[in-house]
Amino acid sequence: MRRDHDTAVSATIAPERFRHRLEELMGRVAGCFPRRETRSTFRQLTEGLLMELEAVNCWTLAEAIGHSGPHRLQHLLSRASWDDRQVLDQAAAWVVETLDDGEGILIADETGDANSSTDAVGAGSQYSGSLGGVGVCQVAVHLSFASTLGHTVIDRALYLPQGWAADEERRELTGVPEELVFATKPELAAALLTRAVAEQRVHAAFFAADEVYGSREVRRTCRTLGLGYAIAVRANHKVTTPARAMTCKDALQLMAWQRMWTGTGSKGARDYDWTMLEVVADDTPDGADNAGVSVLLARRHRYTGTVSFFRCWSPAPVPLAKLVSMVCCRWRIEEDLQTAKNTTSLDKGQVTTCTSWHRWSTAALVAHAFLAVTAALERNTPDGDRHIDLVPVSCHELLRLLRLLILPTPRRDAHHILHWSVWRRRHQHRARQAHRRWHAYADTAP
Repeated sequence: MRRDHDTAVSATIAPERFRHRLEELMGRVAGCFPRRETRSTFRQLTEGLLMELEAVNCWTLAEAIGHSGPHRLQHLLSRASWDDRQVLDQAAAWVVETLDDGEGILIADETGDANSSTDAVGAGSQYSGSLGGVGVCQVAVHLSFASTLGHTVIDRALYLPQGWAADEERRELTGVPEELVFATKPELAAALLTRAVAEQRVHAAFFAADEVYGSREVRRTCRTLGLGYAIAVRANHKVTTPARAMTCKDALQLMAWQRMWTGTGSKGARDYDWTMLEVVADDTPDGADNAGVSVLLARRHRYTGTVSFFRCWSPAPVPLAKLVSMVCCRWRIEEDLQTAKNTTSLDKGQVTTCTSWHRWSTAALVAHAFLAVTAALERNTPDGDRHIDLVPVSCHELLRLLRLLILPTPRRDAHHILHWSVWRRRHQHRARQAHRRWHAYADTAP
């Protein structure tokens, strides 16, 4: 029994591999920082986001890292000279090079981060699926890269509501650059796709998304970039068959169903009825021929009878099973976003300006990319102990190992703790005085 336990440990725990991959990623982004101090602080921020803290913000991170105050982290996020776009591009390139299996998929989805104030960039009362309805939040569109090896978020774009984007005072207060104007979520997704494929040289075969991104513009962008797609559309979405035009719902009478297994969920096997119908493409880019195969894919829940529809296109004919697998891959981005929020505090930035938001999200996504890629490689590491009954390592389990094996522990010596206690109380005292002076001035102002 003892020998089996030791074999299991040797087969699953390899701290040197964890450390090597962290150094590899940090070395990949190191050239994006013009100063050594900035590069060092960014690494400390990234490692701090992986630490186990009750709350995550510049104050708590600085205390855990060992800084005497939050000023270095605040300077990194707001005023330091470095290109967060370049850092994210380098991290994305590292992810794709590591996980690419020749059949990569790009997936888009948006998520909202709850915010208590509308003073933060892009914050306002708007709908967010992650909040379960309308609330004060910041919404961003994200792009994930997925393959048979693993998946993680590689890019993001902040959504500015139309009224917010047109408010000059808000734009000035939060430092929104002039080139950042109102764009719909499908337009943001199309821009992310173009940047990933045309600029970052991400090799992918398909694009998947929900019905928010089923517009003709996104589908045309995919075809321009040579990407096949499987995008959800509404039941009243109009398609044209070789015979006539009709809605997706009306097209059901022409389809024959086939039951297919699509994986196993928390409630058991997920079996749906699937069918597809050839339709005429309506998104051919200007100047291009109407090559490729365009179909309408439908999925029916075997118990409730709920039907979902998907517009699909591919440069060459593909079997139904291939399209079904593309549709099922869309859920991976939701897992990525939820994991990034729970493990690397993607939604806990407490930042208000445009620059700070982009830099905080960059650090959180770089930390999550390290977690996701390392977990994926650990699941696919060849070893001779396959007989051991173990579930694949998850990002959460890997994070527990990292915190115990290679990450620096939060500083907790008595002198440091007392220093931060005094610092917080002094800061709160000054804030209270400033608050009272403001109200006294407001009461006496004419």
